[in-house]
Amino acid sequence: MTISAPATTSGPLTDAEVRGIRADFPLLSTKVNGHPLVYLDSGATSQKPLAVLDAERSYYEAHNAAVHRGAHALAAEATELFEDARATVARFVGAHDDEIVWTSNATEAINLVAYALSNASLGRGGEAASALRLGPGDEIVVTEAEHHANLIPWQELAARTGAALRFIPLEDDGTLRLAELDEIVTDRAKLVAVTHVSNVLGLINPVEDVIARAHAVGALVLLDACQSAPHLPLDVTALDVDFAVFSGHKMLAPTGIGALYGRRELLAAMPPFLTGGSMITTVSMETAAYMPPPQRFEAGTQRVSQAIALAAAIDYLTAIGMPRIAAHEHEVGRRLVDGLAVIPGVRVLGGDAPLPRVGLASFDVAGIHSHDVGQFLDDRGIAVRVGHHCAQPLHRRFGVTSTTRASAYLYTTADEVDQLLAGVADTIDFFGGAR
Repeated sequence: MTISAPATTSGPLTDAEVRGIRADFPLLSTKVNGHPLVYLDSGATSQKPLAVLDAERSYYEAHNAAVHRGAHALAAEATELFEDARATVARFVGAHDDEIVWTSNATEAINLVAYALSNASLGRGGEAASALRLGPGDEIVVTEAEHHANLIPWQELAARTGAALRFIPLEDDGTLRLAELDEIVTDRAKLVAVTHVSNVLGLINPVEDVIARAHAVGALVLLDACQSAPHLPLDVTALDVDFAVFSGHKMLAPTGIGALYGRRELLAAMPPFLTGGSMITTVSMETAAYMPPPQRFEAGTQRVSQAIALAAAIDYLTAIGMPRIAAHEHEVGRRLVDGLAVIPGVRVLGGDAPLPRVGLASFDVAGIHSHDVGQFLDDRGIAVRVGHHCAQPLHRRFGVTSTTRASAYLYTTADEVDQLLAGVADTIDFFGGAR
């Protein structure tokens, strides 16, 4: 693995370190519409360093084989690399190896839990799964800030089981309305699903309060860590969550790989979601017996090269230091929000919230559609995301249908933020907005 940044031990990344990091990312040197690329869409998908690209290519060049299936040497090598990658992911989030289940992404991981609970509610899994069953009178709790991937699966689970779905609303500044927590998370709650960092607001939620309340009434907690695992130190054991999900493509790894963390005893009790090869012990024409976790939830041919590349991405992030990455992003996020806030006609969702944040800001420009803002910026080589960011209820809460989102990462410079700010101001001049 090559990391070009100079080695220091604490504090935010220096300008020289960020420049060194950028040298590891080939795509960041490209041009768009004749301008150097300013990539501010890492909240959707991150760019990939050479270390990650090399790891995936090296696997295919030297180790490619089916894992957990062959008795030959190549299969043994592939299996060892595959399981070493699982161990790397487990260490990164403070879990045990057998508490990490490979998935295609966080969306699949959430659906895995939802369908496992649904199957348990149908009586699958026997007595061990009885505590996981839901029915009429039970409640599932989410927040008003959730990505659709952490909302719709619970809507469907409620519809299948007869449970009710409730939500923790947002204050006007985008913070969770924790004053109502005890009224919403009652002893009827069986599961609370909460985002660690909003993919629209960029705010780091005080999830410890939600977790404590959920466990006080005996509910399980699922943490959506898609926007926290890439940007903050994450310890699922210290947070005391029961499940956590994240996607590799948002943290320097390829698409097609994600992970579910689940406490050992819960995974052991859960009936499977997907069934087929590699997740069974014995099969007759009438019945089947299943492997213990995590293999119980990994039916079929696995995402071997992607898992190995995810481990390489984690090694890259760890070598730089997650606390330093978090400090850098906090500075970038503050520069984004403060710079946008002084542009007349621009409203940053959650911009006034008294919470720490990652390097992400979603904003509305009065009188100009977000798609027009995005296209104007793209003409200058500035890549942002526009739309509702798979969070329509949150946008509805703030009275808008769409926003422009700028999202940074460890390779984002202060100059790139300033280019965005200048571009937004010029957008308003061009379209004759409310400046």
